Amino acid sequence: LGQYRLKERIGAGGMGEVYLAEHQLLKRPCVIKLIKPDKAGDARVLARFKREVRATSKLTHWNTIDIFDYGSTGEGVFYYVMEYLPGMALGEVVDRYGVMPPSRVIHIMRQACDALSEAHAAGLVHRDIKPGNIFLAERGGIFDVVKLLDFGLVKPLTDEDGMHLTTEGAIIGSPLYMSPEQ
Repeated sequence: LGQYRLKERIGAGGMGEVYLAEHQLLKRPCVIKLIKPDKAGDARVLARFKREVRATSKLTHWNTIDIFDYGSTGEGVFYYVMEYLPGMALGEVVDRYGVMPPSRVIHIMRQACDALSEAHAAGLVHRDIKPGNIFLAERGGIFDVVKLLDFGLVKPLTDEDGMHLTTEGAIIGSPLYMSPEQ
């Protein structure tokens, strides 16, 4: 995929697939999110994908995933490239190791809230906060460094780009993590 070599599929979501990759010249690991081929022809999916990458790339908080690159191939495959994070999603940590001590939970949630605070100040609402989108990374020998992932359902508080992508009455998000009023 251009200057990136896909190594293995590490995840999939509603509109995209996520791959572990490597920048061919730098020999640096990275993660690439691609629009699923069966969704690539849908103009609304492409608009959501572009909104996701533009919104995420504007955020600079160290607890938000970093975006390095974005584009499409000659074959029309849209993708974006983000930092590779060694570690596990919060949900995976809880599934594997069980209940966490309150002090660790507070440490994790404080970081997630700090990242969300920057997003909210920038006029963005994430709309898919769940254990799978809170990643606990190891960075520079420090563990439990939170990285907020997956802004695929992000909603700007102002619709400056004129893309009305939320359908009235539609249920958006992961049902197990939605507020009861939704």
